[in-house]
Amino acid sequence: MLDPLPIALAAIATLTVVLVSTVKGTGWEPTEDISDEIVERRANSLPETGFPEPGNRAIGAGGGGGGAIPAGGEGGEGELEEGGSGGSGPGDIPEDEVEYFEVEFAKQGETVELANDEPILEQGEDQGWDLPYACRQGQCVSCAGRIADGPSEDFVEHDNQQMLDENELDDGYTLTCVAYPRDSFTIETGEAP
Repeated sequence: MLDPLPIALAAIATLTVVLVSTVKGTGWEPTEDISDEIVERRANSLPETGFPEPGNRAIGAGGGGGGAIPAGGEGGEGELEEGGSGGSGPGDIPEDEVEYFEVEFAKQGETVELANDEPILEQGEDQGWDLPYACRQGQCVSCAGRIADGPSEDFVEHDNQQMLDENELDDGYTLTCVAYPRDSFTIETGEAP
C-alpha cells in the first residue's frame, strides 16, 4: 500500500515551486510591436490608386477604363484649351440655380430634401446612411434602387449610366451613384432589376 505522506509532500513541493515562479516571474519582456510602423511604411511606399473608398465591392471587382485615352488625345493632363468647353453633366448646375426636391427613402423611413446638383447616393451618405455601392460610375448595379412613383427618368437624370436598359428604367430602376433628382419621389434603395 502507498504511504500518503510522500505524495502530500511532493504535492506541497510542486505547489511551492509554481507559486514562487509565478510571483517572481520569468523576466521575459515582450518585444515592441512594430506592425503599425511597418504598415505605415508600406503605405507610404505605394502610389495612390483611383479606387473608391472603402474599396471596390463590385462582384468580380472589374475596373472600368482606368487607362482609357480620350478620342484624338495622347493622354495629356486633361486640361481644356483656352476657349474650349468641357462636357457638362447633370450635376454641373450653378449654385444660384440649384433646386431641392423631397425624396422619401422607404427603407430608411425618412424623407429628406435633395439638391439636383449631387447624386442621390452621395446625399444619402451625407445623411449618415450606409447605402450600397461599388463603382460610383454607373458601370454596375450595386447601388441600384427603385423609384416607386413611375419610370425613373421622369424623376431623375442619369449621368452616363451604362447598365440599365429602357425596360428597367421604365420599371423605375435607377443607379443612385449617377442619378440626380429632378422631381420629388419615393425610392427603395438596394433594389436591383
